[in-house]
Amino acid sequence: MRSPASSWLASFAALNFAVITVVTSAAHATEPTADLGRWAVEQMPGGTVVVRDGALVIEDVAGCTVWFREPLVAPVEITYTATVVDRGGPRDRLSDLNCFWMAHDPRAPERPPFAAGHARSGKFSDYDSLITYYVGYGGNTNSTTRFRRYDGTAARPLLPEHDLSAKNVLLVANRPYRIRLVAHADGTAEFWRDGERIFTYRDPDPLKRGWFALRTVKSHIELRDFRVAPLR
Repeated sequence: MRSPASSWLASFAALNFAVITVVTSAAHATEPTADLGRWAVEQMPGGTVVVRDGALVIEDVAGCTVWFREPLVAPVEITYTATVVDRGGPRDRLSDLNCFWMAHDPRAPERPPFAAGHARSGKFSDYDSLITYYVGYGGNTNSTTRFRRYDGTAARPLLPEHDLSAKNVLLVANRPYRIRLVAHADGTAEFWRDGERIFTYRDPDPLKRGWFALRTVKSHIELRDFRVAPLR
């Protein structure tokens, strides 16, 4: 006999799968990238997030996280094209094309991490309490690219094989990158860049539902062609 908790989780997962199916169709039809209403912005003072020429444009000073509002359910893939702009502008800096996926707040896992009462300021340390997959691509002023599986504490666990610094996995200014994030049904998380798989992690405690966010600090990023699709 199912417990009330397991019945609730099954119902929530079924509901979320229905939502993600709708989102996939809507994404192809309405282009969510350029619809600011599809995103929730958490940003420190001084930065901006706007839609310009069909792109979601982040110009940040002290920290910004932009959440896609619809939930994700594994198996799922998230794809988008992102460019870190560095042309001498006041907020241009070649660093931090970062992302969260399958993220949730353990205080209220059924609610979005950006929901009222759980939202954060945009300051990076505010996100330590999440359960999530995270990639910091070109972080630390474009000196590192790292994958982490956040555990809800400030530990930010990092395996040696997920701490990269080779030039070929760092950012190039003004280059559009096609990013693909994957959460498989078996608990494998993947990060792909331009068709190359950079990180693979087999999670012993898989994150099967959650939310996506683009994350940066003190940089200028343009996001285009955002898509979410269930894996088959």
